[in-house]
Amino acid sequence: KYAENMYYFSELALTLNAPESGTAPTDSRRRPDQRLMENGRWDEANAEKQRLEEKQRISRKRREAEAARATEDGTPYDPYKPLWFERKKDPVTQELAHVYKGGYWESKEKQDWTLCPDIF
Repeated sequence: KYAENMYYFSELALTLNAPESGTAPTDSRRRPDQRLMENGRWDEANAEKQRLEEKQRISRKRREAEAARATEDGTPYDPYKPLWFERKKDPVTQELAHVYKGGYWESKEKQDWTLCPDIF
């Protein structure tokens, strides 16, 4: 019903990005630029997207600089690793894949998101 007003998305598609309470602060449904866009505030959404992209660039440059300093100093450097996934070789395809390693559901149950970076 009223699909023509919702870009002809199915009801399921429309609900996939619906906010959900208790999710990690890094959950993509919390992206402020997406929320602004969904509310039709295009100019604000574009400005917010630019801010987020610049924040990501700064974070990447900081990690690259830390890695370069560690290489120069000969000190160990632990590169960025996802919180809840690890890269492993798929036993069937022999390709690297990100595999869930646990922890998300426990953090969600406790509402303890202290390990999450501030990405937004």
